[in-house]
Amino acid sequence: MLKIKILRVIFSLSYNILFYGKQLFFRSTRSVFMIRPKRVFFNRILYFRKQNHEDMIRAYLLSVLVYMLFSCRPAERKDSALVLLTDFGTKDGAVAAMKGVALQVSGDLQVHDLTHEIPAFNIWEGAYRLDQTAPYWAAGTVFVCVVDPGVGTERKPVVLKTGKGHYFVGPDNGLFTLIAEREGIEEVREISKSNRLPGSDQSYTFHGRDVFAYTGAKLASGVMTFEETGEKLPAKSLLHLVYPKAVLSADHITGGIPVLDIQYGNVWTNVNQELFNQLKVKPGQKIRVKISKDKKLVTELVIPYVHSFGDVAEGENLAYMNSLMNLSFGINMGDFSKTYGVFSGPDWQIDITAEGNSSGK
Repeated sequence: MLKIKILRVIFSLSYNILFYGKQLFFRSTRSVFMIRPKRVFFNRILYFRKQNHEDMIRAYLLSVLVYMLFSCRPAERKDSALVLLTDFGTKDGAVAAMKGVALQVSGDLQVHDLTHEIPAFNIWEGAYRLDQTAPYWAAGTVFVCVVDPGVGTERKPVVLKTGKGHYFVGPDNGLFTLIAEREGIEEVREISKSNRLPGSDQSYTFHGRDVFAYTGAKLASGVMTFEETGEKLPAKSLLHLVYPKAVLSADHITGGIPVLDIQYGNVWTNVNQELFNQLKVKPGQKIRVKISKDKKLVTELVIPYVHSFGDVAEGENLAYMNSLMNLSFGINMGDFSKTYGVFSGPDWQIDITAEGNSSGK
């Protein structure tokens, strides 16, 4: 008798999976039951109960459960964002070509622009804009970075994985200096020669499209793992740019001017708020600022330190903390850079001292 019951259960299970499963359920993440299959499901339960077939009810429910388990789709992998930074500008089709390559790898990729207005060949400014922006993107984001005056030479094409889980794809020419210092280097790999756009073997001057966009897109879309990008390199082999770092010495701070707030001509330094606070300067107090290029004095000014531009009269100088919480210099409704002939880069230096309390704000 027991054997007969077992056979009936197995038969019912097989029968329901084969012939009723597809009627009862469909593979959708929106709903388990369609309206008609839901009605069929409960009708069959009532029918079996009327016939006093408890074993059939159990078999039927088991078949439903088995079907649900095997028909559930695994969660689909969500592509990481792909972010582009270049010095190409947007006057021609170079950026669009990179995006086209990326979207051919995966049409589901989310491709974003960090900037394409890095001054031509200016590796330092590219490094700063990466450092300015990348921390605000989620872990797993892939940055394709192309400021590459050495394209086609022996400089290595690399992928950097940082301690924060970001990926940076580009030339090993110092472009990753600041972001590597901020986030730490987890691993560096040299992009293998096989990881390039098919048919581009004879192209030597557009690695942004042929190597970096292609590799970055494969990495962001999950077509390729980080380990598959190429051979592992020593972390210390990554090229770093030399630049003046902000330092407190006795009663003054020395530092550099990594970049301009280019739209408005404000001068951004690398003196962060924590370091500046050690001078014990209060809002409204004045500071003496010496700005040099290659250690030759360009200008010397006494400027009030305030919260924002409206704290001084129009046309007046001010020192303030920018959005990155670094000391900056500007003119209310004016252009500090053009007015004083001050620009940015590793060859610019600043020296700051407190001037004593003022009667201002």
